[in-house]
Amino acid sequence: MADFGAILRHVGEFRTFQKLIICAVSFPTFILPFEFACLLFIQSDPERHCDTDWILKADANLTRQEQLNLTVPLEQDGSFSRCRMFAPVDWDIGTIRERGLYETTVCQNGWVYNSELYTATIVTDFDLVCDRAHLPQLAQIALMTGNLFGCLLFGPFAESFGRRRAVQIPMVANLIFIVTSALCPNFLLFLLSQFLIGVGYGGFRMNAVILATEWIGPSKRSWGACVTQLSGSVGQAVLAGLIYVIRDWRLAQFITAAPLAVICIYIWFLPESARWLLDRGRTEEAKELLLKVAAVNKRTVTDSLLEKIVVKEKTEKKSGVLILFQSSLLRKYFFIVTFAGFSVNVGFYCISFNVGNFGLDVFLTQLLFGLTEVPSQILCMWLLEVLGRRISIISTLLAGGLMSVLMLVFSPGYPVAATALATSGRCLMNWAASTCNVYVQELFPTSCRQTASGLGSVVCRAGGLIAPLVNMLATYHRSIPIVIFSGLALISGALGFMLPETRGTELPDSTDDAEGNRRRPGKL
Repeated sequence: MADFGAILRHVGEFRTFQKLIICAVSFPTFILPFEFACLLFIQSDPERHCDTDWILKADANLTRQEQLNLTVPLEQDGSFSRCRMFAPVDWDIGTIRERGLYETTVCQNGWVYNSELYTATIVTDFDLVCDRAHLPQLAQIALMTGNLFGCLLFGPFAESFGRRRAVQIPMVANLIFIVTSALCPNFLLFLLSQFLIGVGYGGFRMNAVILATEWIGPSKRSWGACVTQLSGSVGQAVLAGLIYVIRDWRLAQFITAAPLAVICIYIWFLPESARWLLDRGRTEEAKELLLKVAAVNKRTVTDSLLEKIVVKEKTEKKSGVLILFQSSLLRKYFFIVTFAGFSVNVGFYCISFNVGNFGLDVFLTQLLFGLTEVPSQILCMWLLEVLGRRISIISTLLAGGLMSVLMLVFSPGYPVAATALATSGRCLMNWAASTCNVYVQELFPTSCRQTASGLGSVVCRAGGLIAPLVNMLATYHRSIPIVIFSGLALISGALGFMLPETRGTELPDSTDDAEGNRRRPGKL
């Protein structure tokens, strides 16, 4: 197994085959951000009033304004109440006008919503207002919980059944439950669908990066993580345009399902990771696959070179998943990288789920979120090879944390400054996430790389899970969420000084490979 890098150099480290793999796993990451449409583009407190059509039985010719004047109480600011109405009475219209109505009650027949901004959202379809106004954040939590469970489930699954299956099955699950979500008649079923969508989302994103990375040589390995992140960033920008045009969350879900159906067809033709096949002792399958890859790349590889890997595989002792905990060095790296990923996810989703609260137009803000990430991901791919992984993760975490801290300086009365800082902080954290994805592939050996990635992703997704809860603390003071996620980013950046440099190294295939050349921070 230690000679796999030599085989890869002969079949091609980054040629036609590798580019096809990256394209195959990147197109889904372009579509997957659309799954957040129903959670990002909502009005937490839409313009509305109670449905009081009961009074039309007394006089069907009432104008809308007359109906409101007679049946809905006024707030102190002179506006109609959004959560209360006058209790219905069995009087004729003349008596109602003469006596007036004074006894109020909660809305008994639902609400009438202003659809000027959106035609339909989960808030308006499921009446998540007044005493149910906290439930949209519960939907965010359900999605992020599923994300976490997807990583927890498909990490060990990929270790046992292969990277390819761990990419294919989550994608099919995504398609099924996106459609189910759009058809949900009530909020409880919607929560369940969001959880299962999250399971598929987490499983695919984690394993797609690993499948691509294990086929790429050292010189272009960062592309495996960064191109998929770049596709997701473009998807974020397109998401703003999608919702601007559609304005209906159910229709947006169906539109998302259409390209996912196409993806589910071609995704079944993805090849397995040869590294994983060799690690599992399936040497003949790996040999056949490597010969096919060489043919696609128009390269040749001799049987004698392949036999070197076969002989090595027969004598390689399997260490199992316990290697992460038996090696103090790898244990330290695992803690630092996963804590960085956790911090990044807390900050990224705290900002993302607040897309409508920075003072600017929600569509413009989301567009800025996506567009600013595109050049940053392109820059990330270049700087990862020029400056290395260690400097990249330290600088992006510290800078992202600093940008977030500066958000405390600007009150909601400065929407341009607040949006600029939020966009910059989110962009830098997304950049740090790409570096974390590369690091996870390069620090751990093949025998536990998937497990390390899976466990790390669980911890990272836990950050996304608590992000809505952190945002809820803003009810006590707007600065509390900012202090939490910016502080985590700054601490993670400081811990990054303890990581080694892995730029230009082969992926480790054994414990000795993983520990041998990575003992001194900054060593190339």
